[in-house]
Amino acid sequence: MQKETVVTVISKISDRPVNLDAALVVIYGLDLGRKFDLTSEETLIGRSSKADIQIDQESVSRNHASITNSREGVRIRDLGSTNGTFVNDELAEGVRELRNGDLVKIGRTIFKYIAGGNIEAAYHDEIYRLTTMDGLTQIYNRRYFDEQLDREISRSRRYERMLSLVLLDIDHFKAVNDKYGHLAGDSVLKQLASTVRTKIRREDVFARYGGEEFAILLPEVSLSGTRQLAEKVRRLVEKQRFEFDRQVIPVTVSVGLAVLEPHHREPGELVRDADEKLFDAKTSGRNRVVG
Repeated sequence: MQKETVVTVISKISDRPVNLDAALVVIYGLDLGRKFDLTSEETLIGRSSKADIQIDQESVSRNHASITNSREGVRIRDLGSTNGTFVNDELAEGVRELRNGDLVKIGRTIFKYIAGGNIEAAYHDEIYRLTTMDGLTQIYNRRYFDEQLDREISRSRRYERMLSLVLLDIDHFKAVNDKYGHLAGDSVLKQLASTVRTKIRREDVFARYGGEEFAILLPEVSLSGTRQLAEKVRRLVEKQRFEFDRQVIPVTVSVGLAVLEPHHREPGELVRDADEKLFDAKTSGRNRVVG
């Protein structure tokens, strides 16, 4: 009896992945800072335990998206997910090529795509950036703000210069999350940060202070100047059209402000005064400036 010849099919070299220096880094969400190397021909992202990159969130579909790595490049494709896959805040429809620095949002998790000759160096640079920046809003984070607050208070005392602090909080933000969903809430936070950033000087420190609260540190700005800026920001947010998934979301902010005084011995005392004024703004009707 003649044996049949067994032929083993080997994939063509031209079909194999060549963009091995590619990875996704979590810059917002659980596992912050974790790196996922994209060395396979296909990487599945989803809620399923079988996914190569598992994101256990209700807003993520079981098989949400896939990333292919081939000679033609690294591409992402949505797999018919419920909430969509976003690249740089744009809904990714069909197949989309990823470029170095692109932000990929799946559910409430944001990845940064990094690629290049020295991916480890790029990864460590990104980790360093995460120590100062908030991944969702792309403005400074609480840690950086606290460091700058100490620095600016010392400088203000040394050179006898003014220093003001503005705290602003989104009104009824929990109701936004409850009515429109947490994805909409995240979108509101991002849009607000982008809106307010247009009114901030280069020397000012604008940071996400926590949750739906933001802080603006204003070196060499008087109380009257701080109040003018705060009122300008309040009106700007009130007039801004916040939209998510074709739904318009009304957004206002309450604002509290304080100026560094001789009795402020610790940075936390300036924050506490501004926070008390913010509380007054919220309890007296919201969508107003107090300080």
